[in-house]
Amino acid sequence: MSLIRSVLHLLWMLITVIPVAIWMVAATPFAGPKHMLAAANSFLACAMYGLRAICGVNWRVTGRENLPGLDAHGHPLPAVLLVKHQSTLETFLMPLIMPRPLAYVFKKEILSIPFFGWGIARCDMIHIDRKAGKQAFVKVVEQGRRLLGQGTWVIMFPEGTRIPRGQVGQYKSGGTRLAIETGAPVVPVAVSSAKCWPRKGLIKTPGTIDVSIGKPIPSVGRQPDELMREVQAWIEAEMHRLDPEAYAGEAVAAGSTDKAAR
Repeated sequence: MSLIRSVLHLLWMLITVIPVAIWMVAATPFAGPKHMLAAANSFLACAMYGLRAICGVNWRVTGRENLPGLDAHGHPLPAVLLVKHQSTLETFLMPLIMPRPLAYVFKKEILSIPFFGWGIARCDMIHIDRKAGKQAFVKVVEQGRRLLGQGTWVIMFPEGTRIPRGQVGQYKSGGTRLAIETGAPVVPVAVSSAKCWPRKGLIKTPGTIDVSIGKPIPSVGRQPDELMREVQAWIEAEMHRLDPEAYAGEAVAAGSTDKAAR
């Protein structure tokens, strides 16, 4: 039954992304960034609420009160969101649960994906050429500063790629470097998405995934690697709390090691 539901959800995403992407491409000369983002978010909403209705996957968010609000003049405070990356789910979900527009930092190869890539290419986000080396990060800082200045939050996955459930990827310091360069705080986010939507699996299983939003961590006066270690420590500790089953093997291994030592 889960396989049938998962295939139906895949078909649902294909059916909904095609007209949205075609509209975005056709409307490029006439529609502004806000209209493009609204169109993209309409597809994401279809995908996520379809996931709930078809596959029985729900989500629960805690820590919303930790998100930056407005300054004394009523302007949105900036933030760089650094999110645990286990599946496609958090990519689709984050824009729906955040109070501010989001701009992803992603590799430019995504732009060549039919329909989805064509649509996201019309949004005001940061796509980089990893072959460009240092120049790629210069672009991230330039565009990131502009987006943060206009009230858009920048979102990045510090592990760079989707990581299997219960495992830890290599946390790269690009997100904290951007935060330090722009003076924006970082907001760590833990997501137990792989419980229901595995990293590379087709089958989605019913259940509730948790999204936990941490308190903003100031970036001023910090070093990128040191700040990223703090982000990683919070995210991974929170992942153990949200999804203890995924890390049960660690406890067993630790117990075995202790016995061997004795």
